[in-house]
Amino acid sequence: MNFLGHFFLSGDDEQVTVGNFMADAVKGRDLSRFTEGLEQGIRLHRAIDSFTDSHPVQQQGRERAHAHAGRYASVVMDMYYDHILARYWEEFHPEPLAVFTQRMYRLLERNLQVMPLRTQRMVPYMIQGDWLTSYASLKGIGRALDGLSRRVPEGDAMRGSEVVLQEHLEIYTAEFKAFLPSIVQHTAPFR
Repeated sequence: MNFLGHFFLSGDDEQVTVGNFMADAVKGRDLSRFTEGLEQGIRLHRAIDSFTDSHPVQQQGRERAHAHAGRYASVVMDMYYDHILARYWEEFHPEPLAVFTQRMYRLLERNLQVMPLRTQRMVPYMIQGDWLTSYASLKGIGRALDGLSRRVPEGDAMRGSEVVLQEHLEIYTAEFKAFLPSIVQHTAPFR
């Protein structure tokens, strides 16, 4: 799960949502410097990532993506799952995707000061490019993968990986729909 999936799994607590969002930029186990809500969000993020990475259905999908994306197959899979979540959003969430994403952008803007600097710097780009809503289209996922490919060492393998998603969309969708209830249940204690 990428940004959209993490927001989806955050629940309604603003601090948990912010902590979940900024967690990739937080290192270490000692989280005592954060408020209780931010700490819970960081722990939620880590629970999402570890559960996702070890789930058999997600591993099957990674194998298909690996031929194109190499060592970044798990990153690509996170983007695929965000695409499917966005594409079928109305099946999973009562709030329209456009309304949800605008609410998340406002929440991020209100809480910039508590985020690590690298996360603060990313937020305006996310909002300006409307990343969350753009995940609903293959073109949007392609742009996101292209952007990611430029920000990581040897990331070129990710460029164009949306073709694997397009080629296997039905099976990825079925796998995601089987996976989602289990991660919702797994992360419930954090919400």
